[in-house]
Amino acid sequence: MTATTVSEGGGGASGGDTSPPPAPPEIFRLAVESLTNTAVRSEVRVEPLRPPQRLAPYSYAVSAEIIDGEGKDLATGRLVLLHDPDGHEAWDGVLRLVAYASAELDDEMGVDPMLPAVGWSWLTDSLDERAAAYRAAGGTVTQTTSTRFGDLHGPRTAVSIELRASWTVDTADLSPHLLAFVDLLCTAAGLPPEGVTALSSS
Repeated sequence: MTATTVSEGGGGASGGDTSPPPAPPEIFRLAVESLTNTAVRSEVRVEPLRPPQRLAPYSYAVSAEIIDGEGKDLATGRLVLLHDPDGHEAWDGVLRLVAYASAELDDEMGVDPMLPAVGWSWLTDSLDERAAAYRAAGGTVTQTTSTRFGDLHGPRTAVSIELRASWTVDTADLSPHLLAFVDLLCTAAGLPPEGVTALSSS
């Protein structure tokens, strides 16, 4: 992946000023490097994504998706790194990760009234298992049921889950956080743990 960063006041030069933009803070640069240099399991495709422009002076983002052999999206997500050198009262820190994940689930799991709580535990358990220290975490989990009518192809009823979350980190090494986010997507997609082969039902 190629790192792309957005710095404060990222507009073009004015008045003939051709001086280069200031270098980003070291903690942000190291955090971006840790994200771009982290190898993830082969089923997941992670790519740089244009980050949001106004949430923080510095930001970086990646997209992640899991696609089956027929080209169908099993799960998709985004992980955004935000950095404010002056700190942010709501974050209780200077580095904040913002995550979005979405996946379609099987009907049996989709009717579970505890699904939102289970979805949130997928995130927190993944962070804990990867020893990805975090605090001030918050977010929402949305469970949606869609019913198809008429000539639309696909299963008549589809259940999906969407997770939006953010948490504060105190270290520039974000590799465990990206791996935990990938683990969350794989769990939502129904993939077995890394290194485990699912038995065929045939």
